[in-house]
Amino acid sequence: MLATSTAKAKWVRISWRKVGLVLALIKGKTVDKANAILEATNKRATVPVRKVIMSAFANINHDRQEKLLEKEVVVKTIKADDGPMLKRYRAATMGRATPIRHRTAHISVQLEAVEKIEKTEKNEKTEKADKAENTVKKPLKAVGTTKKSEKK
Repeated sequence: MLATSTAKAKWVRISWRKVGLVLALIKGKTVDKANAILEATNKRATVPVRKVIMSAFANINHDRQEKLLEKEVVVKTIKADDGPMLKRYRAATMGRATPIRHRTAHISVQLEAVEKIEKTEKNEKTEKADKAENTVKKPLKAVGTTKKSEKK
């Protein structure tokens, strides 16, 4: 059975739509690649997303004899839902008040350990042989060409 773990960050003070832009970049990636992508992305949402991913990674390694590496764990599901809005009002012209909605998000992540594929020398040799067979090109036969002596 594959190891899975979840982590949630609730009431993050950023819109769930803005968080969703960042989540789309890392869905299905390994934790190692996800961290690299988040490091290179210039968005405010990368900070809480990275915290949630690292929390889920710590959860998957909790109470394990053999610790998993970041490249052995994949982001299975990741989503951002809308949280409660903080409603405020701002003064407007002619004595009116306009609403201001401070949006929040709930970020949830589920990580899954990837099965290790052990390659032996025999497997590598057969894979190389299969690739060599697939790349060998057969000569093409000419269509509609015959010798003059055969025509008569």
